[in-house]
Amino acid sequence: MNTISHTATTQTHTPPAEAGLDQKRQALYDNLRRTGRLMIAYSGGADSAYLAYAAHLVLGDEMLAVIADSPSLARADLRAAIAFADSHSIPLRVIKTNELADPDYVRNDRTRCFHCKDELFDVMADIRDFPAVAYGMNLDDIGDFRPGQKAAVQHNVLAPLAEAGLSKSEVRQLAREAGLSVWDRPASACLSSRIAYGLPVTQETLQRIEDGEAFLSTLGFRQFRVRHHGDIARVEIARGELEQTFSLSVFDRITAEFKRLGYKFVTLDMEGFRSGSMNSMLSSSFLPASEIGRKPDNTHPHADEEAR
Repeated sequence: MNTISHTATTQTHTPPAEAGLDQKRQALYDNLRRTGRLMIAYSGGADSAYLAYAAHLVLGDEMLAVIADSPSLARADLRAAIAFADSHSIPLRVIKTNELADPDYVRNDRTRCFHCKDELFDVMADIRDFPAVAYGMNLDDIGDFRPGQKAAVQHNVLAPLAEAGLSKSEVRQLAREAGLSVWDRPASACLSSRIAYGLPVTQETLQRIEDGEAFLSTLGFRQFRVRHHGDIARVEIARGELEQTFSLSVFDRITAEFKRLGYKFVTLDMEGFRSGSMNSMLSSSFLPASEIGRKPDNTHPHADEEAR
C-alpha cells in the first residue's frame, strides 16, 4: 500500500460549532491555502465537485482533481464530471483503477468500499507532483457506515470539508451560492453498491445495472436505484416520483426493458428510493471476522459514494 506524506493535518483550522456558513467557508479556504499543492479525489458528486472548485479557487494550478475511470462508474456520471471540471477550468486527470482484479473487492462483502478506496488512493499516490490528497467527506459522514473512510485514514488523506465543519446541506448551499450546477445533484453511489452483498461484482452485472438506470432516466425519473438480486431487479424510485410509475403502460415498459437486460423478475420497491437500503441485508455471513457484531449505520439521510 502506498501512503501519501504531508504535514498539513496539524495546521488545519476548525471553526467553533456555532460558526456561521461564511466562517466555515473561510476556514475551508484557509485550510486549503495552508495545505498547498493538493490532489482532490473527485467523483463529480456535490461534495467532491465543490471541494475541487474551492481548491481551484484558492490554489489555482497548484491543485489537481483526479477521477477514476472505473467499471463501477456509470459513463454518464464520468461525462458529467469531466464536463463540470472543464466548465470551471479545473485541472483534471482521469486515471484507471482495476478493483475488479482484486478478489476481496469482487467478493462483495461489507469491506468492498474499503478495497475500492484503497485501490484509488494507491494509484493517486503514484502521482508524485502533489504531496497531499483530499476527498469529499463532510461532517455528516463522520460515524456513518463507510469503510472507505478507513482507507482514507490509512493513506493519510485529508477531509477539508469535515475539518471546516461543513455538513452535507451546507456544502450544497455553498455550491448553490457559487452558481454550481451540482448543488442539487442527487447522491449517486458507485454501481457496485447496487449489488446485493454476497453476489460477486462483475463487469456484466455492472453494465446491466448501468443500462437499467439509463433507461429509467429516459422515462423522466431523477432519483432511483436498480438493486441487483441475481435474477431479480428491485427498482427503487424516490417517493415523490413513485406515483409516475402507477400505470400499466409504465409497468410494461420497465418490465420489457429489464427482461431484455437479462432479469427474470422485475419488482418495484413500495418503500421507494432510500440510501443504504442494501445494508439491511448484512449478516455475519457477509462480514470479516473482525467486523462480526458491529452494527452498520444505514440511517443517514445524506448518503453519498459509499451508501448502497
